[in-house]
Amino acid sequence: MKMGGLHTFIPRSLRGMKDISIPVSGGDIVSRAAIANGDIVADADRSVIRLVELIIERAHHARASDIHLDPRADGLYVRSRIDGVLEHTHLLPMVLHAEIISRIKILSGLRIDEHYGAQDGRFRSISAVGAYLDVRVSIVPTYYGENAVLRLLSDMAESFSLSGLGFTVRNRDMITRALARPYGMILATGPTGSGKTTTMYTLVKMLAEPGVSIVTLEDPIEYSMDGVSQIQINPKTGLTFGNGLRSVLRQDPNVIMVGEIRDEETAGLAVNTALTGHRVLSTVHTNDAPTTVTRLLDMDVEPYLIASTVSLVIGQRLVRRICDKCKTVHQLDDTEIMSLSKLMPPEYLRATPAFFQGAGCSACNGSGFWGRAGIHEVMEITDAVRAAIIAKKPAHEIKEVALGDSMIPIMVDGLRKAGRGITTITEVLKTRYE
Repeated sequence: MKMGGLHTFIPRSLRGMKDISIPVSGGDIVSRAAIANGDIVADADRSVIRLVELIIERAHHARASDIHLDPRADGLYVRSRIDGVLEHTHLLPMVLHAEIISRIKILSGLRIDEHYGAQDGRFRSISAVGAYLDVRVSIVPTYYGENAVLRLLSDMAESFSLSGLGFTVRNRDMITRALARPYGMILATGPTGSGKTTTMYTLVKMLAEPGVSIVTLEDPIEYSMDGVSQIQINPKTGLTFGNGLRSVLRQDPNVIMVGEIRDEETAGLAVNTALTGHRVLSTVHTNDAPTTVTRLLDMDVEPYLIASTVSLVIGQRLVRRICDKCKTVHQLDDTEIMSLSKLMPPEYLRATPAFFQGAGCSACNGSGFWGRAGIHEVMEITDAVRAAIIAKKPAHEIKEVALGDSMIPIMVDGLRKAGRGITTITEVLKTRYE
């Protein structure tokens, strides 16, 4: 409905909750603003406080990873990123915008009198079922006012496992062998949002034992982990990945996780740390596992040092899982087979004539998907790969050598999972362009 020239979202109220009214500009009224099963409702005495709580609760209930609060000419748009896709959920009147942003700033310990600069913070919320939910906040000024993006970080670190992340038995065995070595580097690579940090946390969890000292350098700290010393990077105070790594080496660690290798200084320090008997875990932004080697070379790391220290490189992407409750078989027709044969090995298509898709149901809110899974390629640094690195071979030649050593490329891993009904062929093919 429209109120005062604004499109106002007024959903169903919480069952049994008293109806209330919130005055808005021009004497109009927004009644029953809160969320239950996807709807909004407000408490008379603490309307905005409860409104913010319920926006977060609703997003968490819908398995959202992020909440976007975007002010526009016709209202405050609330969107949630669910299974990697941003979905519109609510449209609130702009009269509530300033109070909502102020409430989020108060929770995050940010300045409420600053409206023209970017601010970052975090706070802890408690969901309706009593579970703790860490919320990371980013606020920036836009044309229509400050927007806010809330990253929801549920306390899930203890539940991570390689099998749960979608690693095949073969890839899990290679990772386990690399973790068993007393020193060396394990790197994860992929675009932003491909699950690299989650993979790193999983490896840290596997290494966390009473007799092992683990220190992490993160920007930002995503999850709290018991028995691990986690350090938040803060460039404003001079605590960069490079400076932090130098300091951490004086802390007598066995394992060091560096959130990201993004410059020559951090790359050189990480490689030398692994060379001196430490296990180093980190991430690098490249398109696939073999390209990680050339990225380190571009950061002026000597080939022999890469070959001596890097044990394993994990390339990965995230794809949406098909909803089990509405999964159906999708038989490929001749046209689809012809199109797909240009993108994948014909022998694979002949062996897998049918794939799967989600029809859409109430459980998945009509999307046909529920959750996400990883598709991976794991490149072990074998003697042949090591020789190619020392010879400064280009990435495509290193890839050919790794494939000759039985590395399963990420596209093939994805196609196999599509053939088993974990995801759709469309989801896998989209990763080609990331």
